[in-house]
Amino acid sequence: MGLKILFLVFHGFSAHNGISKKIFGQVKGFQDCGADVRLCHYEVLDNNHRAWLVDDQLIVDFGQGSWAKLRKRFDFSALVQYVQQERFDLVYMRSYHNASPFLNDAVQQFRQSGAQVVMEIPTYPYDQEYIRLLDKIVQWPDRIFRRSLAERLDAVITFAQDEQIFGQKTIRISNGVDFDSLPVRVPTARVAHEIHLLGVAEIHYWHGFDRVIKGLGDYYKKHPQTKVFFHMVGNLSGKVEQDAIFDAISAGDVKDYVFMHGALWGEKLDNMFDLADFAIGSLARHRSGITYIRTLKTREYAARGIPFIYSEIDTDFEGKPYVLKATPDETPLDIAQIVDYCSTSTLSPQDIRRDIYDLSWSNQMKKVIDSLKLN
Repeated sequence: MGLKILFLVFHGFSAHNGISKKIFGQVKGFQDCGADVRLCHYEVLDNNHRAWLVDDQLIVDFGQGSWAKLRKRFDFSALVQYVQQERFDLVYMRSYHNASPFLNDAVQQFRQSGAQVVMEIPTYPYDQEYIRLLDKIVQWPDRIFRRSLAERLDAVITFAQDEQIFGQKTIRISNGVDFDSLPVRVPTARVAHEIHLLGVAEIHYWHGFDRVIKGLGDYYKKHPQTKVFFHMVGNLSGKVEQDAIFDAISAGDVKDYVFMHGALWGEKLDNMFDLADFAIGSLARHRSGITYIRTLKTREYAARGIPFIYSEIDTDFEGKPYVLKATPDETPLDIAQIVDYCSTSTLSPQDIRRDIYDLSWSNQMKKVIDSLKLN
């Protein structure tokens, strides 16, 4: 029999959400390695019932109401029974910052069934991401029980450089790329003396897009010949982000050069990449206490063949000819540096895309299989 994997996610999916697309890419990566993969997730159904599903199969229906909502947090018996029945070789969990005595016990039972169990922590550290008091209170159980959860795992999967997280050894991989889902850009004919910047994200404060806007304000004070426009694709995640963006636009008097498109996907998103000359990665991971990270967004930029800038340390991209680095601080972004780059670079979109073929999800998930000696 071949390798059998349960990929366990504690939330639902949206076809156009970046995290959802990443998970689908990881599942496909495992499948490309020859594994039989079942994708298990929590879902609020059309009838408002709360349920666990494996692919399209209903595992348990908790019903409606507050009690059903609470059961998600403590009743993992249906998942345990499913794992015991199906005899998986590996349970691959994606952390939802939801460690608890109940989840810890479920993981212990997963392992007793014969499966190895790993947990992916997409961003580490993550406590700094919780700003509001209510969010900190909700996260409180995770802070108490995550080390004991980690003790029950075979490994923690990380995109950071840490050799241990919460006392458990790590398997270090990179965020990967599903090349089949990301077309290489076809640049539109450039208008003379115009450059278009593109930032694609569910916009959080750690993306630092306000630094771009402040940079535009400084840039236009010098009355440059080349006009630079900034297109933001994605929704603002909260009031902190909204205030930072609109305050920067007003202070820099750059409302004519900043465009907020909201969330786009499919052909409309492809068209934005064709229009753009240069992309914006995260510029403020220092705000959430992160130095090393391998973000999905920069890999998607590279797969589409567009140069980009970021401020963290990403060991897959440091020193690449299609990457600029911003300082990890609060200074406005140096727009003139990007203008100079765009006026001199001769790299084609295909050149950039070819450089990251080793970052396919199949290669990254094979690292997990090899590290756990499952092959």
